[in-house]
Order: sequence, then structure tokens, then C-alpha cells
Amino acid sequence: MKRLPAFSHIQKTEKTVKKKFSPPQKSGITLAFIVMGLILFGLVMLYSTSTGTDKGAAFLIKQSLWILIGIICAALINMIGYKKILKYSNLLIILSCSLLVSALFSDPINGAYRWISLPGGFGNIQPSELGKMSVIIFLANYLPKHQRQLNYSMKSLLFPAAVCCAVVSLILLGRDLGTTIMLCAVIWLMVFAAGVRLKLLIPPLFLLPCIPFILKHYDKVRWVRITSFMNPEKFQQSTGYQLWLSILALGSGSWTGLGFAKSRMKAHYLPESHTDFILSIVGEELGYIAMVILILIYVLFLILAVFISTRAKDKDGMLLGFGITSMISMQAIINIGVVCGAFPTKGMPAPFISYGGSNMIMCLIGVGFLLSISNYKGSKSKAESKKNIAPDKKNRTKTSKTHV
Repeated sequence: MKRLPAFSHIQKTEKTVKKKFSPPQKSGITLAFIVMGLILFGLVMLYSTSTGTDKGAAFLIKQSLWILIGIICAALINMIGYKKILKYSNLLIILSCSLLVSALFSDPINGAYRWISLPGGFGNIQPSELGKMSVIIFLANYLPKHQRQLNYSMKSLLFPAAVCCAVVSLILLGRDLGTTIMLCAVIWLMVFAAGVRLKLLIPPLFLLPCIPFILKHYDKVRWVRITSFMNPEKFQQSTGYQLWLSILALGSGSWTGLGFAKSRMKAHYLPESHTDFILSIVGEELGYIAMVILILIYVLFLILAVFISTRAKDKDGMLLGFGITSMISMQAIINIGVVCGAFPTKGMPAPFISYGGSNMIMCLIGVGFLLSISNYKGSKSKAESKKNIAPDKKNRTKTSKTHV
């Protein structure tokens, strides 16, 4: 039996609706909803941690403005496409290095040269955040173009190694050891994902045991801060003060928490409760159950981001997505580990939740790149385009003959 033309048209429209979104695009949409949920949750918890303070309203206004800027940047990246932005990777490296150098000559905050003050008292920007993103973009653009050379010669690694060392060294000079170590780990993982042989990647790992030795003998203050997490109760009045209060906050919250906006530690006890230690207030007010749910949401973000990266149409997109995923995931792991006392105290904000403009904008820019990777359909070759054009010409001639 012949199908009626009306029913065949309905079946065609159903097929087009089903094929409207590919699996990576669906993952990108889900990822966007997860990120928006984390951002809204962060704003709610920022309101909770800043209630009763003079700067509570200012914190919310500034954070909302930074979120808006980050969303606009993510939307623009998704519209422009990551392929076009990768072409300007060298300019981004130069820009980030110049900002990092200017931060070294700015006024120190808590003994570190990590920030540049904005005019009008609006706040500070942290150039190391741009430095991390620029290195990821640079490697995603450079490594696929020199794939064959990287596998056979060490000389081909000298230029990207020099660029990465320049950015890493400037971040380290600003006394930001945690960001330096995290960026080195992201660089190593990206080079490994690019297919470089292990015999070229294993030698840098032998430098890791030198870090504790250098800190112990040449930076004793930082060494005491790092080792105090092993016994925070002993150092609760000195270097372990912040970590000890964070553990007390989590312990007092138990499974169900004390209730929203009922934290005791945020009231002039726990320093930086709205930034790096905001998850301590989450555990105190909402309990362990909320913390477990939050960790599962971060894990879901990681799974979706890895899926988008592995389904990228080219190696540029795969490396870019892998680098951004590694950066955001490591940041979440370090923040949760610091809050729980598993890692030494480090000023690493919780992605999409902690108060802070530079990190929030860069995380949202990373999400914009992931969405662009999920929406990228790839560039067709000339042979494929000719094959697609040929059947269209045959169909046109057939239709013209039937009309005649």
C-alpha cells in the first residue's frame, strides 16, 4: 500500500525533530542547566553568609554583575565558535603575561601579589585566572598542529614549554603556589591527552619531590602553613585557625544542618566564609546530605564535560574541552578537600559558588567553550561537499522531467 502524502510528511517532521539535537548538544544543554543551578545556589548561600554584615548587599550586587558578564562572554564564545578564538591564542598569552607582570608591581594583599585593583573601588581582578585559560587555549591550538613532531623529538616541546614556563613562573612570583601546581598538572594532562609519548612526560615528574624540600628550607612560613593541616587542633590559634573553624562548622552541621542562615561560624569567626570556605557554611547550615548532593552535581558536571570533549569533531576541541574540564574539576576537588581538612589550606574558590569575579567569569567562559564544542558540526571537505551536491542535481533533473 502506498503511503498518503500527509502521513509521510508527518513522519519526516518527527525524524527531523528527533535529529534536531545531537548527543553532545543534549549534554551541552544539560551542562548549562547544571551550571545555572550551581550559580543560583551560590547566590542563595552568599546571601546567607553575608546577612547581618555591612557588605552583604554589595556582595550580592557585585556577584550578580560578574555572573552577568560571564554569561555574556559565554554566549559570545558560543556564537563566535572556539575555532576562531583559538587563532588568537598568542595574543591571549601576551595579554595574560602583561597583566601578571603588572600585578607584581601592585600593592600586596595578605603578602601576595595576585590582584590588580580596579578603579572606583569596584574590586580586584586576578590575572592568574586569565593565565590559566590562556595556557589551555594556547596548548589546544599548538599541540594538534605539531602532532607528528611532538612524538619524535624533544625539540618540538621547547617552544610550548617556554610559553607555559613563562606564565607559570609569573604566577609563582606572585606567591600563588596552589594555582601554580594546579596549572602544571593541567598542562601535563593536556600534553598527555595530545598523544605525546610517556618517555618525554615522565622526566618532569621527578621534580615533584623537590617541592617539599625547597619549601622546607627556603620558605619556612609556607611550609608550616602546609603541614599544619595534618594537626589543625594543635595549630588552631595560629596557622591552622581557619581550617580548625571550618572543621568545627562541618561537624556542628551534622547530617541535616542547623538551618538556612543559622550558621554560627560565619559571624566573625570563620575568615573568608563567603569565598574559599563557603562550603563550610553549606555543611553547617544544610548538613552532610547537602554536601553529598553538591559533590554528586560536580561529578555530573565532570561526566558531561568529558563526554562533550571526547565527542568533539576535531582534536583542537577535544584538547580545549579536556583542559577546561581538568581545570574546573581540580578546582572543585581542591576546594572540597581544603574545607574538609584533607588538603593544606589554599585560596581556591568553589566553582560557580564562591564569591569572586575573576574566577566566576573564567569558569563561565570555560562553559562557553564547552557549549561551543558541543555545537560545532565540523568543516566538510571539498570531496564531501561535491558528493552532497551531486545527488541534489540528479533529483532536480528527475523532478524537472516529471513536470515536463
